Amino acid sequence: MFFYLSKILAFTVSPLVWVFALLLYSFFTKMDGRAKKLRIAALVLLYICSNPFLVDECFRAWEPVTPDYDLMDSKYDAAIVLGGIGDVDLRLQKMNFGASSDRLLQTLKLYHEGRVKKIIYTGGSGSIEFPEKREGLYVQKYLRTIQFPDSDLIVESLSKNTYENAIFTKHLLDSLHLGGNFMLVTSAFHMPRSMAIFKKAGYKHLTPYITNRSSGVRRKTFDHLFIPNPNALLGAELLIHEWIGYLIYKMRGYA
Repeated sequence: MFFYLSKILAFTVSPLVWVFALLLYSFFTKMDGRAKKLRIAALVLLYICSNPFLVDECFRAWEPVTPDYDLMDSKYDAAIVLGGIGDVDLRLQKMNFGASSDRLLQTLKLYHEGRVKKIIYTGGSGSIEFPEKREGLYVQKYLRTIQFPDSDLIVESLSKNTYENAIFTKHLLDSLHLGGNFMLVTSAFHMPRSMAIFKKAGYKHLTPYITNRSSGVRRKTFDHLFIPNPNALLGAELLIHEWIGYLIYKMRGYA
């Protein structure tokens, strides 16, 4: 029920929905002066959420800063890679990788360097409409085409969200009697919530490895400081969704 409710209400975290609601209300309100205030509020909100500098600073404050593990020689028994790295093409029966596929690409590099012994991929279908899009199975299919050994791959393909990623993977590891030091691999913006959930689920020796960081070098050019950008608006929606998700998971005792 929690999964379905979260999907149904997901649209409410979109700044564009908020702007549209304010504008729509401004056309129907009968109170003198309120319409103008609502339209100004809509424009201010739209500008703030589409301002690259402000959105970038929010990402910078939220995304954790971890040691550069690529410069170290630490080794791990396995890397747990969180799903959500693309979309499943049901017609062609393959993965279409997106920006978050950096989670898998960086882990493959660590594996070939001998830094991680196994890759544990956790991710099912996060779609209500297409429950058959079980991402883990398609990632496994892809890895087989590039001759990644099945003996070093563990796939969990039933989870629908981060909480289930942690719980289902824990059950799988326990059933295989697999323990030791694990690396948790996910996008930088998603790491605070992921680490909190996995620790609450009982993982003891877990090292965060962040990928596809959204915040980069702080820029102070005119366009970055003042010109609205649609990519910033997408980033704001992503970050707001993550903040609300973290809060809800905390309230439910998942993190």
